[in-house]
Amino acid sequence: MTADVFQIAVSAMHGGGVVAYPTEAVWGLGCDPWQQPAVEEILKLKQRPMEKGLIMVAADISQIEPLIKAVTAEQLTQLKTSWPGPVTWLMPDPENWVPQWVKGEHSAVAIRVSDHPIVTKLCRLIGKPIISTSANLAGEPELKTEQAVRQQFGDKLDAVVSGELGNQTKPSQIRDLMTNQILR
Repeated sequence: MTADVFQIAVSAMHGGGVVAYPTEAVWGLGCDPWQQPAVEEILKLKQRPMEKGLIMVAADISQIEPLIKAVTAEQLTQLKTSWPGPVTWLMPDPENWVPQWVKGEHSAVAIRVSDHPIVTKLCRLIGKPIISTSANLAGEPELKTEQAVRQQFGDKLDAVVSGELGNQTKPSQIRDLMTNQILR
């Protein structure tokens, strides 16, 4: 994997573009969460309603510091024992650090700290969390190969970062940090 591919992907995200990349279990689509047109483009590509909200992914816990300020010591311990890894937590966002177009109809934000080397490198290079939603049409099966992603989305993507999926067999578990309830 050349650094050029990563630079192309990061430049695309900085410019409001959408990129595809392998994650722990499925291929994902990503963009800069703070660029509303980019988020809207992902929703359009997936044919997904904005109300459902999207998951964000970070390279490490320091990238989500504004969200960490709102959790208890016990909740922070829970986050640290599950991250990095395939657990997405629904976390409170009392300062509205994450834009509403990412959270959809929810007041909380869905976020995880990834242990996938490509995902973490993208987040480190862009310097913040990115959107990480499965690369598929809403309601359709997740895509598990680069070829399937290219067939589904073609030239509608600004960059594709080649690589292997991680060792998970299904998308990340989603849990509510306030109730500890498993949502998916």
